Amino acid sequence: MSALPPPDAAQPTGPKPRLPASQRALIVGVVMLAAIVVWVSNQVLTQRFTETTKQRTEVRQALYTGAILSELQRHTVVPLLLSRDPTMISALNTQDYTNTSQRLISYVDEIGAASILMLDMDGRAVASSIREQLGTIHRNQPYMVEALRSDGTVFTITPLESGGYEFSFSRQIRDANAPLGVIQVKVDLAKFETRWRGASEAVVVTNSEGTVILSTEPRWRGLSTELALEEISAPSAIARAIEATARWAPYVDRAYFSGDAIMELEARIPFRGWRLTTFTTYDSVRERVNAVLALQIMAFALLLAGTFYMLSRRAQFRSLLFQRESAELRRLNDRLSREIAERKKVQETLKEAEQSLAQSSKLAALGEMSAAVSHELNQPLAAMKTYLAGAKLLLQRKRPEEAMSSFQRIDDLIERMGAITRQLKSYARKGGEAFEPVDVRAAISGALTMMEPQIKAHRVVLSRTTPERPVMIMADRLRLEQVIINLVRNALDAMKGSDTRELDILLTMGDSAVLAVRDTGPGIENLETLFEPFYTTKKPGEGVGLGLAISSGIITDLGGRLSARNGVDGGAVFEIVLPMLESRDVEAAE
Repeated sequence: MSALPPPDAAQPTGPKPRLPASQRALIVGVVMLAAIVVWVSNQVLTQRFTETTKQRTEVRQALYTGAILSELQRHTVVPLLLSRDPTMISALNTQDYTNTSQRLISYVDEIGAASILMLDMDGRAVASSIREQLGTIHRNQPYMVEALRSDGTVFTITPLESGGYEFSFSRQIRDANAPLGVIQVKVDLAKFETRWRGASEAVVVTNSEGTVILSTEPRWRGLSTELALEEISAPSAIARAIEATARWAPYVDRAYFSGDAIMELEARIPFRGWRLTTFTTYDSVRERVNAVLALQIMAFALLLAGTFYMLSRRAQFRSLLFQRESAELRRLNDRLSREIAERKKVQETLKEAEQSLAQSSKLAALGEMSAAVSHELNQPLAAMKTYLAGAKLLLQRKRPEEAMSSFQRIDDLIERMGAITRQLKSYARKGGEAFEPVDVRAAISGALTMMEPQIKAHRVVLSRTTPERPVMIMADRLRLEQVIINLVRNALDAMKGSDTRELDILLTMGDSAVLAVRDTGPGIENLETLFEPFYTTKKPGEGVGLGLAISSGIITDLGGRLSARNGVDGGAVFEIVLPMLESRDVEAAE
């Protein structure tokens, strides 16, 4: 028997064999097919997505022009109506402007104008929806001069020192063909600039002379479009687009492939020759095209990888590796399943803890209010003792009718004490999950009844404004009262060190019920973390920072939202927005 050759002798010593020509041709064919498909797809998809972007931009332009035209047409008739208002004519004749400003303020709220101004023949502002303008002189202003020269309504554009423009309609006020003054209605078109402002689109409105009068870029106002694009850089993506290419052209260049090209589209506004121009970047087009191309490249890469895998001489080793990775994934999947089960258990425990914390918060509130409520009950008890002594003396003197009056007062005091104790007992109960129609005004009254002793103890001036008719929502009244009490308590704590202590509660209704609680405290320093659990600005021992977090959760469960902001004149404003209950739902519930 011959001996086996050594292991080294069994290994080939020459160069490694190359792939057969057919296999090499297959690989080259896949690569060429991928390049052709990607190139054709880029051309077709770019054209299609560009057309889609253009159509969307044209739709937005139609909406923008329609909004501007609607705003202008809505204000055109207002000066004509006000110039014929007997109240305004009488005020200019008698020079009695007592109620004119308030009347103009009511008109502003109804028509949505920026402001309304009434001028006498000397150009002095005798009535205005903005009281700071009263007494100012407008004799040489264009809207005053042109209105006196014309018998109809005139439209003027007045430059402002801030760089913007003021748009207004003005008209003479006449009595028996004698001019008495001028009424001016300002149109708020600047609000459209904020609505149009975006990261990939710039919008400008030019007048008949080509001057920019409205723009998402404030520095463009007062310039022509060409000068604005050449001398003043545009914001964000528009700036990059202008730096890369001046205008969009039908040919494909470097800027187009990098997404920096822009599309300029112009639309006519049927008002005094105005035009609206939009500059839209092709970022979205390139992103969508690149996403499809990336999928195609990935598909061909996978195909090529599969080809190499089939041609590889280490297929068995890779199969074993994949099996090992599969086993590792199964173990990882089992571990993730266990972690998910543990996480669900922790969430259930957390939910139970949150409910306990909510009830503890209510009981803590009851503890804080106990001393004030005790003082509130002691006063009726002392008064009852006095009335009883007086009634006894009146009966001894045989004056029963006056004694009955004392007994009636005692009965009223007993009813007041009963209302306080009933409110305490109802607030101490846990809120249920069953919702029912609730009048928000009643919930406010119940919460203020609970907090009345503390409000008096803190010497806070309370102002409550509610609608005359019911404000019905679907909610749990006890939980809603808990939120209102938490907000009032926080307001009282915030105003401890303030010289002015005023608490305003305002309830309004429309599509939603909006309840605002405003105080005159120092305001809120950190609005971002205000509703996070355990965030508090109180001293240790005075609170754990769960009141607002729990209140926010309750309002969310009721289908609304709780927000906070700092007031314009100082202090904090908390706002609760809840969906209104429709009238037919209220009737069905009843």
